[in-house]
Amino acid sequence: MFLNRVTQLFNITYPIVQAGMIWASGWRLASAVSNAGGLGLIGAGSMNPDVLDEHINKCKTATDKPFGVNLPLLYSGIDKQIDIIIKNNVSIVVTSAGNPSAHTSFLKAHNIKVIHVVSSSRFAKKAEDAGCDAIIAEGFEAGGHNGREETTTMVLLPLVCQAVKIPVIAAGGIATGRQMLAAMILGAEGVQLGSRFVASEEASSHISFKEAVINAKEGDTMLTLKELTPVRMMKNNFFNEIEEAKANHATVQELKELLGKGRARKGMFEGNLNEGELEIGQTSALLKEILPAKQIVERVWQEFNEALQSPLK
Repeated sequence: MFLNRVTQLFNITYPIVQAGMIWASGWRLASAVSNAGGLGLIGAGSMNPDVLDEHINKCKTATDKPFGVNLPLLYSGIDKQIDIIIKNNVSIVVTSAGNPSAHTSFLKAHNIKVIHVVSSSRFAKKAEDAGCDAIIAEGFEAGGHNGREETTTMVLLPLVCQAVKIPVIAAGGIATGRQMLAAMILGAEGVQLGSRFVASEEASSHISFKEAVINAKEGDTMLTLKELTPVRMMKNNFFNEIEEAKANHATVQELKELLGKGRARKGMFEGNLNEGELEIGQTSALLKEILPAKQIVERVWQEFNEALQSPLK
């Protein structure tokens, strides 16, 4: 076991966290990552309370290792999801896309460790002040919902590490062990991988989306929709619709209507690569194969140790 504050906080073997991505991070992926020695997360953003309850219970059956739930705060029904989390004695919650002070103290009162995702040092300090146990500092390279500041991980990490005293986990633009080492050198005590685990056998995302991810090239993703909530997605017909609407000075309401057609489910879960929203990070350009989650964890850890021994190769 690699001992530092992150592995001790979560009681895991490796300081590797699987991101709780909508339409990808179900119980199969979360349990597989946890069984491999990392921290698996169930992505509650695409789940109603009953579905979340089902995934938590199936995850408990599939692993006796620690796992958690990712809880995006921008969606409705948060209170009901929190009730499910507490009912099932989930011990770790990662909150994102919202104000951490809204729920952290309540979750901690139920002996739940709370980690919050931030995109700036200012928000990192607010999360620490709210009582969070750790921070996930997510750079501009990450897929899905992102920060308005467009700060890259290489810049964000040292800023956040200087701003807070609690453990910092790096996210955004990390898919390999060598990138993990770079993050640790900059002050992180762990890493969160999203895109790398989308292209895993256990991810619940559609095989067509997974294949699109491993075939992606540099520049195939872009951050858009800063008028609403910034999101990085793959360029496709739907992305072009968004850009055209923005060029024609679409109102915020018009953009919401364009998004409000189950686009994320259509793209990532149902595999409609033309009309669906395909949220993925820049590291998709580095990914060449779909692998079992266990092999991903083991490969990243092996690469990390090899880079640690020979950092200049």
